[in-house]
Amino acid sequence: MNKAVFCIAKNIDQAEHIVNSLKFAGFSNNDISVLLPDKSGTKDFAHEKHTKAPEGAAIGGAAGLGVGAVLGLLAGIGSLAIPGVGPLIAAGPIMGALGGAAVGAATGSLTGALIGLGIPEYEAKQYEGKIKGGSALISVHTESSEARSNVKDIFEQAHAEDISSTGEASV
Repeated sequence: MNKAVFCIAKNIDQAEHIVNSLKFAGFSNNDISVLLPDKSGTKDFAHEKHTKAPEGAAIGGAAGLGVGAVLGLLAGIGSLAIPGVGPLIAAGPIMGALGGAAVGAATGSLTGALIGLGIPEYEAKQYEGKIKGGSALISVHTESSEARSNVKDIFEQAHAEDISSTGEASV
């Protein structure tokens, strides 16, 4: 059964370290998602969606996203604004989900969008609060219990918070 494993990274440096560890362990860029607040201060927040590209870090820099090279190379990096939450940076499969049907169905709330991705409501509310506070949500798509265990080990070794897993909803 396909499951996603989630955690909260306290800051961008910790998020980059976790993503680097996941990539080193063999997880694909297409299986890793990151969601964090955009603190760059730009006021031009139209929904932008970029596909994976070697120049991902340059795309992020050009869009004023302020993410590092590791996150910049993930698939689907872009920015979006959710009413009540503000501007966010999303990378990986979560970008398409938040930019598409999940946000529409959730009447624009991040909690509703996360619930639409299969995260239980209680955890989704916790994640939204932490993201608003400057933390990053990291999600990894897994297809086996061994992969889930490996992801959880990486999260724990990096001292990530709120580690959990859930069955994935189709988006």
